[in-house]
Amino acid sequence: MRIHADMAALRRHTDRRLAALDQERASWVPHWRELQRYVVPRRGRFLGTAHDGGRGGKLNQAILDTSGTAAARVLASGMMAGITSPARPWFRLTLADSDLADFPGARLWLDEAIKRMQRVIARSNIYDVLPVLYLELGVFGTAAVLLLEDFDDVVRAYPLTIGEYHLAASGRLAIDTLYRVFTMTVGQLCERFGREACSPRVQALYGEGRLDVEIEVVHAIEPNHHHMHDSPLAMAMPWRSLWYEKGSDATQVLALSGFADFPAMCPRWDVTGNDVYGRGPGMDALPDIRTLQVQAKRRASMIDKATNPPMVGPVSLKHEASNLLPGGITYLAETSEQRLRPAYEISPAWLQALAQETRDTREAVNRAFFVDLFLMVTQMQGVQPRNTLEIAERREEKMLMLGPVLERLHGELLDPMITRIFSVMQRRGLLPPAPPELEGRHLEIEYVSVLAQAQKAVATAGIERLAGFVGTLAGVKPDVADKFDFDQAVDEYADMLGVPARTIVPDERVAERRAARAQAAQAQAAVQLAMTGVQGAKLLSETDTGDGTNALQRLTSPSLREGGKKGTVKKETIDND
Repeated sequence: MRIHADMAALRRHTDRRLAALDQERASWVPHWRELQRYVVPRRGRFLGTAHDGGRGGKLNQAILDTSGTAAARVLASGMMAGITSPARPWFRLTLADSDLADFPGARLWLDEAIKRMQRVIARSNIYDVLPVLYLELGVFGTAAVLLLEDFDDVVRAYPLTIGEYHLAASGRLAIDTLYRVFTMTVGQLCERFGREACSPRVQALYGEGRLDVEIEVVHAIEPNHHHMHDSPLAMAMPWRSLWYEKGSDATQVLALSGFADFPAMCPRWDVTGNDVYGRGPGMDALPDIRTLQVQAKRRASMIDKATNPPMVGPVSLKHEASNLLPGGITYLAETSEQRLRPAYEISPAWLQALAQETRDTREAVNRAFFVDLFLMVTQMQGVQPRNTLEIAERREEKMLMLGPVLERLHGELLDPMITRIFSVMQRRGLLPPAPPELEGRHLEIEYVSVLAQAQKAVATAGIERLAGFVGTLAGVKPDVADKFDFDQAVDEYADMLGVPARTIVPDERVAERRAARAQAAQAQAAVQLAMTGVQGAKLLSETDTGDGTNALQRLTSPSLREGGKKGTVKKETIDND
């Protein structure tokens, strides 16, 4: 009886909170529905209206100009390629202690851990889910994905679409609660939770073979304020996970478990104050997107009236036959008034003005979705291609616009995702044993994606300019090169670019190489000196002094040196006489 009472109390708490979250979210739904209608008709699930016309129905009938949809797709693709590209590394692990991070054993362990994590990410469906996540984030300003442990792939991502989930934030304004209401078929419920855990209605439907009937299900993930740190039980973990059928008996639940860390990543493009849901480029572009639909309708109407205009004619022709088809003939009386003519004429200038207005509106939509950033080279005006320096400067300038968004994405999407993957792999023993120096150390995440590196380009450009400046001065005054630490500059530059640790030689090995190079240079100098001595001795031995001896004998024999000196003095005396 106590278990039933606890379940009933938990169900009452969840139902009350779901109602409160639904009321708080209600003011956002009309805006989301409008974005869904004009930008991404296939995104979003709003129960009660989700199946209007069926899931396969024509949901894009309100869209006459697809510029907004195309711009949203460019944004999603650009963020995928620029932030989390599967084709190149986009994150790495490091330590807060920079000296310890440079320790060879620590760097090698971090590199191996990163490689294993990248293999897990590539094997899962994360790279399939992220583009969908970026699309919803750009259009609706809020996105959500569940990252759950998986027996086959270690982790598996389950993307959520706008309208099927509710969010709540902690006192630190970080998302820590996710309620979602969605549908599952009878077959899916019985397969996942077991037939015995389902309600009598679902069991009856299963027994009748009606496996495809959809049932509304509630999944609530929220902090467990009664969790116990050392308890191995799932229900005592920091986050509670509750599944139940909406509208079922008050004591009936499908599953009750928990998570060691929050399994949902809920990034928001921009947040105002303590709002739970965010605002994105789609909301900024919505007025222009709606204007494009009106302009497309007016443009089509003008073209139709210009090519097939309404006609006027005299009353006397009311009952006469008229042929307005190409090549047709209509017989009229021989008077100037007895003729058919267009009711009004469409001036080509009107069409040109409307076309220019449409182009301006499309450019506004593209700017809102940062299309000019992600397709910067393609949309450059003037002669193509531009030089590399100009492209780099343009990219650095435009990256400033995405700076706040990247920081929020790092904190609300990528940091929690990488931390959860690391935790799951660590619990499963899929990471290499850490060296003793790293025991108890806190790991930090750094991003080396294309967009992250573009933001760091200012710092790397500073190092390049300083190195070039020092090199120029060193040509005039060599001593100035001592002012610049070239070794440290290489380490800092590689760190900013996210170069793998294996490609940078540790300081100890550099010192050993330089010492060996210095010893080799000394040995070479000694050999060169010896060779010079041998060549000098040979030259002296071949030099005749005129008295039957050579210069080498004169230098090496003391008697010849003394005799030579006396003979020279004597000869000089004779010459003087």
